[in-house]
Amino acid sequence: MIDTVLFDLDGTIINTNELIISGFLHVLGEHTDKPFTREEIIPNMGLTLDHQFKIFTGLEDVSHLAQAYRDYSNIHHDNMVKGFPNVKEVIMHLQEQGIKLGIVTTKMKESTKRVLEHFDYLKYFDVIVTLDDVKEPKPNPEPVLTAVEQLGSDPKRTIMVGDSPADIQAANAAGVVSVAVSWSLKGAEVLRKYDPAYVIDDVTELYGIMRLES
Repeated sequence: MIDTVLFDLDGTIINTNELIISGFLHVLGEHTDKPFTREEIIPNMGLTLDHQFKIFTGLEDVSHLAQAYRDYSNIHHDNMVKGFPNVKEVIMHLQEQGIKLGIVTTKMKESTKRVLEHFDYLKYFDVIVTLDDVKEPKPNPEPVLTAVEQLGSDPKRTIMVGDSPADIQAANAAGVVSVAVSWSLKGAEVLRKYDPAYVIDDVTELYGIMRLES
């Protein structure tokens, strides 16, 4: 029986999509000569900030771009982030059922806590693994395995829920059950190429996977 559920953050349980896309478009528009589109930003969402900027610019040192992005995000954060349907209810129900809950994200710790506090989610999670807590981020399995270890869980009894190829790759490499969400901006068909164990259209479908009553 599944007794642990790990969630990615951005695009999975919190809708930061428009904040992320607008942040990249703003910074790239200010610092590069090439016009970028939403369609170019979306496929790389889920990777680290530095990795994405390196892909877009070909630069090795992207620290100035990452800082400009964070400055933009800090200003617009609270007005642009939104929730996803049924997420809070499911998280509360899982906690009530004694399920161990964790966040595994490529965000930094400060911004992770900010958005969780904004939605009053912080109190539901037993462990939070951010970019600051690992040497190798997703798609490397280290963040998932770190969360599993900190929770004292068994990978075979753990689910990892995410909206990006990096989430699925990290979950599969860690030996946990990978669950892709169809509300990902990348689209369910793209995520299926990475062999998730399940693809869900609503977060309440976790109950069926876990054989829990709703």
